Amino acid sequence: MKKLLWIVLMALPFMTLAVPDQSQFFSEIEVSVNEQSYVLELAESPGQRARGLMYRESLCEDCGMLFVYSRPRVISMWMKNTAIPLDVAFIKENGEIIAIKQMQPYDLSSVTSEKSATYAWEANQGWFSEQGIKVGDRVEVKK
Repeated sequence: MKKLLWIVLMALPFMTLAVPDQSQFFSEIEVSVNEQSYVLELAESPGQRARGLMYRESLCEDCGMLFVYSRPRVISMWMKNTAIPLDVAFIKENGEIIAIKQMQPYDLSSVTSEKSATYAWEANQGWFSEQGIKVGDRVEVKK
């Protein structure tokens, strides 16, 4: 028993190396709004959109994720396995932000765009407000 405990204790520092960097699952995309450009992680496949920002402990200050959908729809988001308080901006196909909503860590209730949107941009809670980004602003997605 002591030998097993010793092995586990010796292996602990290396176990964190086995957890992959979550960002490696996503490519990046550039967006601009109000004459500012931002590089976001891109979630465009169903698997990427389902994973989103789950299992992360933090998100750098100007980081975020852009969820892209193949056609306009009412987008529904939740915070399953997501420890970071986030804001989500729902964006129409033409780039207009139609709603910005707050999401709380681990909250399983749905947050929806209420109207058809093609994009959802997640960022740290309060970030959109701090940047002066608001409903009605236009986002350019650089493909």
